[in-house]
Amino acid sequence: MQRFVDNVLAVTKESVKTFTYESLNNIVRLINGISAILLAFLPGKATILEGIHGWELRPTFRGPRFPRWMENGVSSFNQFVHELPVDSDTSSVDYSSGEEDFDGIHPSTPSSQSSRVSRASTFANYEKHQTGWITCILCWVLFPAKFLLGLPFRLGHFSCSRVPKSHSTPNHPLRLRSFKRSHTLKDHIVHRATDRRRGVIEDLHLAIEIFIEAVFDVVHKAAHCILSPSKAFRIVQKWLSYGSSSTEGFHDDFSDAFMQTATLGENDPAVTERKTTFHQSMNTDARTCQDVITELGYPYEAIHVVTSDGYVLLLERIPRRDSRKAVYLQHGILDTSMGWVSNGVVGSPAFAAYDQGYDVFLGNFRGLVSREHVDKNISSRQYWRYSINEHGTEDIPALIEKIHEIKTSELKLSHPDLNEEIGEDQPYKLCAICHSLGGAGILMYVVTRQIEEKPHRLSRLILLSPAGFHDDSNLVFTMVEYVFLFLAPILAPIVPGIYIPTRFFRMLLNKLARDFHNYPAVGGLVQTLMSYVVGGDSSNWVGVLGLPHYNMNDMPGVSFRVAHHLAQMKRAGRFRLYDYGSAINMEVYGSPEPLDLGEYYGLIDIPVDLVAGHKDKVIRPSMVRKHYKLMKESGVDVSYNEFEYAHLDFTFSHREEVLAYVMSRLLLVEPTSKEKLNEKAERLKKRQVNS
Repeated sequence: MQRFVDNVLAVTKESVKTFTYESLNNIVRLINGISAILLAFLPGKATILEGIHGWELRPTFRGPRFPRWMENGVSSFNQFVHELPVDSDTSSVDYSSGEEDFDGIHPSTPSSQSSRVSRASTFANYEKHQTGWITCILCWVLFPAKFLLGLPFRLGHFSCSRVPKSHSTPNHPLRLRSFKRSHTLKDHIVHRATDRRRGVIEDLHLAIEIFIEAVFDVVHKAAHCILSPSKAFRIVQKWLSYGSSSTEGFHDDFSDAFMQTATLGENDPAVTERKTTFHQSMNTDARTCQDVITELGYPYEAIHVVTSDGYVLLLERIPRRDSRKAVYLQHGILDTSMGWVSNGVVGSPAFAAYDQGYDVFLGNFRGLVSREHVDKNISSRQYWRYSINEHGTEDIPALIEKIHEIKTSELKLSHPDLNEEIGEDQPYKLCAICHSLGGAGILMYVVTRQIEEKPHRLSRLILLSPAGFHDDSNLVFTMVEYVFLFLAPILAPIVPGIYIPTRFFRMLLNKLARDFHNYPAVGGLVQTLMSYVVGGDSSNWVGVLGLPHYNMNDMPGVSFRVAHHLAQMKRAGRFRLYDYGSAINMEVYGSPEPLDLGEYYGLIDIPVDLVAGHKDKVIRPSMVRKHYKLMKESGVDVSYNEFEYAHLDFTFSHREEVLAYVMSRLLLVEPTSKEKLNEKAERLKKRQVNS
């Protein structure tokens, strides 16, 4: 009888699983089909659907060839990757976010580990202080959705806590970890492909399966108790007699309810218990820039920089300590240093510069949800109280001065006669590559430093679609401008920053981005709507949302004052500092009007390369040409170039045109006098050898 009941329950359970699984799949297919029909009636769908895949961070083993500028000076790692055979192509590999994979393969450096721990602890402290009636209202409004989505997770967690322990031979973590260390890079990537990130739909599949398993587990045990009352009575008696030890007896009696299996190819092929668990239930890609850099075989260093107003910034580095040429890369709005390494080994500006012999520094602006500040108890309103002024006059000066301090001290150790060699000159050359808001910040930095008669320590600026002028923009941006300008007094105290405040909704956004990738029609529809919002810009907005710096642990946000500052510049048609109002402007600037930076472009004493995107609808080419015209009229050594790029393509595109151009401009920087002498000596030696 028990065997018959077991068979009936097993068949019923699998039937329920199949029914729910297929029902959910049909609903998703219906949504995807409706999205495809809507796309058929929306203009621009053809270009939107192009490139919807391929945004995972992964090295490209086959695909883009080495660009021309990398023919000389390619790192040994890049050469190894490029020479892999064709049959080792893993271009469809999808990376997971399992922290256990990193522990056995890429041990963290002390600085990087402390950086991660510091950020995690800081984030935990700040999460406790997120209060305010706006957050409360949002929580109450969105509580039903959060409860329904969280219910499967809670049920899954509850069922996992009730699952009996396996009595099979345990795995040996030390032996497995040593086995992992012996894997080659290619084996490591293939191994990582088995544990990929999950979207909301996949999580829902898993949660439903766990829920069904838990329900039928209870029914199965209840049926056993009913059919075998004497055995049930003995178990209860044993439980009452021996307390906690009875749980083990209960598990022993009913352990046959679980399937005992072994997986072919396991290191320890002992019979193990196969059960559905919710391991890594929040399985999102939460890797940092450090993880990507070290994953690809490059060195890494994390440096914490404190600004004069107490903000803690993360300056990341791919170090070449003995190099006398350095490059500083600064991201734009709603971005982090991740953007400079997101295209993997071949195609990322940071790796390209390192392979050309540069000491690479990656700057990060203030403005993360974790609110990193010397004051651990800083409120949200106080933290987000900054504009673009602070990016250009606080963040960038602190980062560049730290770079100068590090490079000077390191070069003095490696070159004891450095002071006599360079005299009053800087012992290294520092170039800056900046995108979008980073371009506006670096221009503000150079102009204000020149006005203050302080050294800016830069040798060249390469600005990719720089912000600053925004009067030529679409209708949506104009509407946003009016909202920010007229409602600023009301909104500023209520919404100090624009960001996703809770881990749950950040996790949900990251997982939805994964679903957009898995269901191209839905992703294409969202992509089309996003492009309409930004005036038809063809950047892969959906793909960028899936990048690791948009994860549940942390995420870049936008200060209200930064958005208000952009609206002010759009209304005025000028690139100027933040307008506090006439009274406060007199105290801050000494005049009723804020400083117009465009009028002081004549103070720029270094070459500037401006790059615009023909398809860029966020910062249109006409606005970049406005920078060019003012600089040209002011006598600045400036160049202008335009590519068939959208706004995000400058950092996230896999094409090599802009990257080749950027590297060619970096090579125009004149070396120091000592380097010139070394080059002449090498040329003489080559001539002597040839003769």
